[in-house]
Amino acid sequence: MQGFISVIKPENCNSTRVVARVRKLTGAACGHMGTLDPMASGVLPVAVGKATRLFPYLIEKQKVYVAELLFGEERDTLDATGTVTKTTDVIPTKEQVEAILPQFVGEISQVPPAYSACFVDGKRGYALARRGVEFTLAAKTVRIDAIEYLGQTGENSHRIRVSCGGGTYIRSLVRDIAYALGSYGTMTALCRTQSGVFTLENSIALDDLTEETVAKFLIPSERALSYPRITLNAKFTKRIIDGLPTNLPNSDGLYTVFGEDVLLGVGEVTATRLKIKAFLKE
Repeated sequence: MQGFISVIKPENCNSTRVVARVRKLTGAACGHMGTLDPMASGVLPVAVGKATRLFPYLIEKQKVYVAELLFGEERDTLDATGTVTKTTDVIPTKEQVEAILPQFVGEISQVPPAYSACFVDGKRGYALARRGVEFTLAAKTVRIDAIEYLGQTGENSHRIRVSCGGGTYIRSLVRDIAYALGSYGTMTALCRTQSGVFTLENSIALDDLTEETVAKFLIPSERALSYPRITLNAKFTKRIIDGLPTNLPNSDGLYTVFGEDVLLGVGEVTATRLKIKAFLKE
């Protein structure tokens, strides 16, 4: 079995538990594409079998999140699971929140949360933070494509939809929005509704993933790839499988490579020579 299964991860569930469930049902090696924090829910794509080799070539990195932010406090984790470290009586209005959001669209500088998977001297930030070690993470540039204000959900809380590139921390975004409004903020809920080509519509809830449904929700590997297609005849397919040099008239670049109707993998053409970069066949 090979391809992708996009699972709707429930809240308070570790991403590795989702991968373990898919691995047990498929009997194949599996890995997830872009972890979700345990408190978060939503789309978690899991690669099955040799499709794990395609992760570096899934060029559509667009992600969409629906987040809830609470003003008036900040927590050490920047989400509802942490300990309150700062409080304020400054509570922005609905109009102020809505007006500030466009300032965060585009390429912005963002400091990741201390409780994150970022490395500090070879150790994960969350591991150091749990031990009480003080450290500073470097700011990085992330891409925010759009932020939509969805409405007020409580006296001090609001909901937004964020479309962004990979590597964006919504917890940090909530913190920075609050700072820009002279307040403190905490992310109290998060749902990822899209990760590349994977959406809620082509995903399955973890509790609904069974031996009977797993094959139905297996997304073929080629549907996750956006490169131009090269289809090889039997002669060239054999040369590729045998690891022999294969020359084609195609322009330089990456391609999805098919041996007739079977996906062989992702290949790169350089100076007319085709080389498979991610091979899906033995």
